Amino acid sequence: MLFQNRIDAGRRLAEALLKYRDRDPVVLALPRGGVPVAAEAAQALDAPLDLLLVRKIGVPIQPELAMGAVADGEPPSIIRNTDVIEVCGITAEEFDVVCNEELAEIERRRKRYLGDRVRAEIKGRVAIIIDDGIATGATTLAAIRAVRGRDPKEIVLAVPVAPLETVKRLHPEVDAVICLETPEDLGAIGYFYRDFHQISDDEVIATLKRFPAEKSAHTS
Repeated sequence: MLFQNRIDAGRRLAEALLKYRDRDPVVLALPRGGVPVAAEAAQALDAPLDLLLVRKIGVPIQPELAMGAVADGEPPSIIRNTDVIEVCGITAEEFDVVCNEELAEIERRRKRYLGDRVRAEIKGRVAIIIDDGIATGATTLAAIRAVRGRDPKEIVLAVPVAPLETVKRLHPEVDAVICLETPEDLGAIGYFYRDFHQISDDEVIATLKRFPAEKSAHTS
């Protein structure tokens, strides 16, 4: 399956999520790429949209290689990829330095994207976590565990594309997984999109403005 862009992927994903429309869902996007995908789902489900601020913790000399991930929270949810840490000979101090840098970026994004925006209530609701795709799953796992700590009724992981092995590994962490494309060899997420341009901060902010702050508060 080839998606035209993230909006196309979001619309297709939304169709697969319609069964949750009447179950008090809240849609949680991983910025930046997950935001336009999640927005389509939130619109179709008439659900509030909020962000999950998660960052990959990359190996210092090879930042694209995830040695872990960290998700916003009190305390932050930190995932360590022990295999990568051991192979690369990463010390605890080296890990902490990069982790703290990513926590600072999470704080920057919180201020830039959310400001004083009302946050979505997750407790007792169906939390639908959405990104534009998953590769290794480190950042997704951090996001799932951060959400689990906020006591949702259910957690649904929904993405357009992810490797089959990653989906199998993440499945026990959630109540349901919806993934439209599960290649054995992913290559890169961008291979599954005709348009996979980098989403800007301004695009994230503009998307959030389409969903009034009061919709992010649970009123029932």
